[in-house]
Amino acid sequence: MKRFKQNLDGDHLSTHLDLDSRNALRDPDRKSGLSSMKVMGIFVAGLIVFSVLFSVKVVLRDPPSDAVFETSKAQVLEVEHRKDSEDQFSESLEVPKDKLLRGLLADGFDEGSCVSRYQSASYRKELPYRPSSYLISKLRSYEALHKRCGPYTESYNKTIEQLKSGYHTGSLDCNYVVWISFSGLGNRILTLASAFLYAVLTNRVLLVDPGVDMVDLFCEPFPEVSWFLPMDFPLKNQFDSLDQKSPHCYGKMLKKNSNFTNSDGSVMPSFVYLHLAHDYDDQDKLFFCSQDQTFLQKIPWLLMKTDNYFVPSLFLIPSFEQELNNLFPRKETAFHFLGRYLFHPTNVVWGLITRYYQAYLEKADERIGIQIRVFDTGTGPFQHVFDQILACAVKENLLPEINRQDFIVSPLGTPKSKAVLMTSLSSGYFEKLRDMYWEHPTVTGEVIGIYQPSHEEYQQTEKLMHNRKAWTEMYLLSLTDVLVTSSWSTFGYVAQSLGGLTPWILYKPENRTAPDPPCQRAMSMEPCFHAPPFYDCKAKTGVDTGKLVPHVRHCEDMSWGLKLVDS
Repeated sequence: MKRFKQNLDGDHLSTHLDLDSRNALRDPDRKSGLSSMKVMGIFVAGLIVFSVLFSVKVVLRDPPSDAVFETSKAQVLEVEHRKDSEDQFSESLEVPKDKLLRGLLADGFDEGSCVSRYQSASYRKELPYRPSSYLISKLRSYEALHKRCGPYTESYNKTIEQLKSGYHTGSLDCNYVVWISFSGLGNRILTLASAFLYAVLTNRVLLVDPGVDMVDLFCEPFPEVSWFLPMDFPLKNQFDSLDQKSPHCYGKMLKKNSNFTNSDGSVMPSFVYLHLAHDYDDQDKLFFCSQDQTFLQKIPWLLMKTDNYFVPSLFLIPSFEQELNNLFPRKETAFHFLGRYLFHPTNVVWGLITRYYQAYLEKADERIGIQIRVFDTGTGPFQHVFDQILACAVKENLLPEINRQDFIVSPLGTPKSKAVLMTSLSSGYFEKLRDMYWEHPTVTGEVIGIYQPSHEEYQQTEKLMHNRKAWTEMYLLSLTDVLVTSSWSTFGYVAQSLGGLTPWILYKPENRTAPDPPCQRAMSMEPCFHAPPFYDCKAKTGVDTGKLVPHVRHCEDMSWGLKLVDS
């Protein structure tokens, strides 16, 4: 209303001025004729009025709407974006992370039930590896199979009835492999990935013995139907007693009857136990022969106990060769993709991971992981182990040398920061390295922070919080930029493969002496199969299985082990 009144007053004043002007023009001989002074006064008054009216219009008009403001702002951003696009890349624009890992993960989960499944991509650099379209298709097919045949489905209930009878008399819709929880956490992660790949290759459903802590550590990886074996599974109370002497052990069955087949129409057992642990014998190892796989394919239930990452030997089975080539054109990505697909920390573990990462690692320019596993007996820390770690890190330019002469080294500009994440059962190595970089400046002027989340002193496999911390530390190591690992350590294998990292491996010390050289770069990020078979199934004779194909070679840290590599 105020603005409306002001407009009326302005119009009224304008009307009077117009009338005066018209009268003056109409009657120039008028008695009150315009003197030059009067003309000048009217002219000045007109200018003043015009100025007032213009100011009122500009100042009191409606402000621009938010939409108009946003549009103009968007236009500015668009111009800036076009300017950046001339260089093809813009550092100022943040590209959203692919939370489904280029199709590796299935969508449709309740994100709140397992936050790590979709958040993890934000904590990792994007890797150059892309899962093959065949692998993605195969995973979607497996998920459909698991949904149709998983626990308490109609097909599952039918096979359970046959399992209870003790014999298998006809074909069933679904076959299963049961992974029995066994050994330490690193071994369990590696063997579970192995069992899953075997299930995919043989069109079986993987069911996981939850053990004492698997439910607490890992989210469900498959949509809608659980991967955990039901508590009322008929054979569950036999798991602890299953070994090479068990009547259903495949190796023992072969010893009793070396020509054990079903060609004569005899009734087949409803389940077979596969003993694939480090102490397995020559008969147990026949699991890795094509003809034995043909027989095992007829058994609806396979129960597996292993502490070995046996994937490399699956690549040596001729009947699986083409399928594996299609799944993994780049061989060294096998566990990387299997692990990223299967192993998602539960919310309680994800909280431990993210809080530590954000507090100590996130702001560093570079993150370095050092994983220490000592097999020497006695109380550590050992000086030769510390010397070896430091020699490797400095020799490979992972960490700078210290300046023992000057108290302060002041580089120009902001110094580069490196965060070193150390994992060990002992705190001694961390304390030595931390004190060294605290007491002395580096020759490069870099700022080095040394961190260790826990030091449990000894391995406590059955303790829940111990395994939470172990899983947390494996995962944190996988988030580093470069990694140093210890020989023979499945803990390190998990970290390097999950992170897509090719580590520097610390040689195993002999006679408590730091080896020279202290470490070497791994051939690939794949884990090592510590106890592979050395047998030619066709020739029925011993053979060096590390020389049969170019993509399966002996490990750097264990001369008799096998690992996947790319030429």
